[in-house]
Amino acid sequence: MTKKFMSKGKFRRMMEVSDDKGIINAMALDQRGSLVKGMKKASEKYGKAFTMDMVYDFKRIVSGELSALSSAVLLDEQMGFKGIEAKSPDTGLIMSYEKTGYDADTPGRLPSLIPEQSAQIMIERGANALKVLVYYNPNDPDEINDVKKAFAERYGTEGLAAEVPTFFEIVTYDDKLDSKSLDFAKIKPELVLKSMKEFTQDKYHIDVLKMEVPFNPTYVQGWTDGDEYAYTEDQAKGYLKELSAEATRPYIFLSAGVPTPIFQRELKLAGDAGAKFNGVLSGRATWLESVDIWIKDGEKGLADWLKDKGTKNVKELTEILGQNATPWFDAYGGMDNIEVVDTSKIK
Repeated sequence: MTKKFMSKGKFRRMMEVSDDKGIINAMALDQRGSLVKGMKKASEKYGKAFTMDMVYDFKRIVSGELSALSSAVLLDEQMGFKGIEAKSPDTGLIMSYEKTGYDADTPGRLPSLIPEQSAQIMIERGANALKVLVYYNPNDPDEINDVKKAFAERYGTEGLAAEVPTFFEIVTYDDKLDSKSLDFAKIKPELVLKSMKEFTQDKYHIDVLKMEVPFNPTYVQGWTDGDEYAYTEDQAKGYLKELSAEATRPYIFLSAGVPTPIFQRELKLAGDAGAKFNGVLSGRATWLESVDIWIKDGEKGLADWLKDKGTKNVKELTEILGQNATPWFDAYGGMDNIEVVDTSKIK
């Protein structure tokens, strides 16, 4: 394998967001629009008046209680500033760089960055890594996908110059299909695999690809009580193996809001498939149940849930990763195949 050159700053920060074995065991807490929507719904359910302080304080409490159990926590400065302050000092900080959501009136779900932020600004505010989310359909017209490819190149190049790792989250879609439908489930493996093949290329300078599991677990035969299915478990395992074979750099899985037991099952299947994934950025699978408790029972109720069920979720995930994930540097042939150099020597 060709030797991997990495700047001193980027290498050090990659180690800061990984555990002592080099596995990325990160908690995602950067949800913004979806979290506000969920809290408004819960507030209405329990007859409470919604305020944005509910969001700020939720992130503060969750980060304070659970971040020490993770190698890193993903937070946004807009709604997660209290969460950043509350996180364990020994836990790495990944900061969101993209605006939440997308303009539904513009075709293509185009990404955009938070205008008052930059890689250097976020480093100065304590970030050990950056993250952007891009909605991507490899079958969209070139005039849409060329914009996203250029966006990815600019983002990766900025991270390269600032010596900060770049996490790149890809969420696939098809505007003609409901993402929860059987029809979309049938094409999802192709979309995820093509997305990996594109953005794993060296020209993007992406350090960690944050990928969807390449199937919808609702439509795996035998995984649910439904009669409809898009794939057998062996086929799902095959997609995981294909995804790993396409990767030329570290990649981790996002939880995509599935229930905790399902996410755990997906990760175990990836391990069984021999997929060389390097960890997770797990969000709602870790803490989603606690949103209702927070609105209903307040800070004590939330803290009690986090100390019990939330902690259990993270510890079980850590155990599964220890048995199934591989260190991020193995994606480059192992630590001995990485040469840490000055930025000026990286091409």
